[in-house]
Amino acid sequence: MSEGSPTASAPDKRATLRTVAEKSGFAITTVSRALANDPRIAKTTREKVAAVADELGYVPNRAAQRLRTGRTKVISLLLNTNHEFVSFSSELLRGMTEGLRGTGYAMNITPSGMGEDALEVIRNIHRNSLADAVVFTRTECFDDRVRYLLEHNFPFATHGRTDFTTPHPYVDFDNARFARMAIDRLVENGRKHICMVMPDERYTFGQHLRVGARQAVTQHGIDFTIPEGVNFDSPPDAISAALRQLHASDNPPDGYVCVGEIMALITLAALQDMGLTPGVEADILAKHASPISNHFRPRIETVHEDVYATGKAMAQVLLHRMNGGSMEDMQVLLAPVHDFSMSLPSKH
Repeated sequence: MSEGSPTASAPDKRATLRTVAEKSGFAITTVSRALANDPRIAKTTREKVAAVADELGYVPNRAAQRLRTGRTKVISLLLNTNHEFVSFSSELLRGMTEGLRGTGYAMNITPSGMGEDALEVIRNIHRNSLADAVVFTRTECFDDRVRYLLEHNFPFATHGRTDFTTPHPYVDFDNARFARMAIDRLVENGRKHICMVMPDERYTFGQHLRVGARQAVTQHGIDFTIPEGVNFDSPPDAISAALRQLHASDNPPDGYVCVGEIMALITLAALQDMGLTPGVEADILAKHASPISNHFRPRIETVHEDVYATGKAMAQVLLHRMNGGSMEDMQVLLAPVHDFSMSLPSKH
């Protein structure tokens, strides 16, 4: 090499099971099982192998794993693009990532709800062995995706329940309880006509919200309105127009239950555009999943849905399913947590 010529650096060698084995002093088979978190391998051995693997920058060769085990080590998440929270996707992903930490599984994310056939996406994953399991949101009462996966005995978990008699893995939020809790609180504050913009009726959680709301308004003997022609996936301008139309009637609502932060923002803006003061002429109570609701002005009362905990639970439920766990460990219903720390102005 002549003076002044660039020095050629040796290419980095990719760490393999063999190099991890040589460095750690264990057999390749032991290293492989330790990295798979096999409980038959001593915890101290698993910890030492994991430390060496991290030091060497070992990354599993998924193609080789698939040939050897028949597993892809991939979980496919079908994420609906319509949701009621500002940070739904990021919180759900953060929770699932934490729940899968140390398992060797990676997530493949496919946006759903953009006009494609959702069942065909599921079929493609199953037929072509693109993942070891699937997770999806926005379940319907008799969801074709759930039916297909049950029929083919393919591992899955859903964010939301269904009405099938055959049990299946899910993580859900108790929306019926949320609706009752929210209406109870608004009635406690003297409100007598409650309005809720609901999800589309085909979604199971929309049915749960309706059941809980009807129970509460029947108990209290108050008026209740679900605006016609819109749901909470409708364009914000359409929702705002529906709320303005309600306030032009002889019996306008004086209490709003908002199923998410986005609906709360639309409702706050609509009331203020009509010259009404939230907390005076009408109260708003919303479900929230992120700290953004702390910055709503004027302040409103909220009920918390922990989407991070949902994601973490979904990962754990899915792992139970793939490891042949009991159905008791695969069905999780998370309770609402009220944040009634702020007292609404008493003008009524």
